[in-house]
Amino acid sequence: MSTIADIERLALDLSERDRAILATHLLRTLPGILHDDDEGVGEAIRRDAEFDSNPGIGVSLEELDRRVQVRRKG
Repeated sequence: MSTIADIERLALDLSERDRAILATHLLRTLPGILHDDDEGVGEAIRRDAEFDSNPGIGVSLEELDRRVQVRRKG
């Protein structure tokens, strides 16, 4: 029986297209870890209500862009 390392080595030798197909097939065999019965609508409603009650927790698009750039630079 092959070990995970052997399988990974073989998989990495595949073309990018074939690796993507393999990854898709493997992911489809796993249960949805973050699956919500309402597809996340409940969380979105909760966050919207939280923002309505405390608008100060939000950030502008410019601030979000700045934070993303800072994180990318490491």
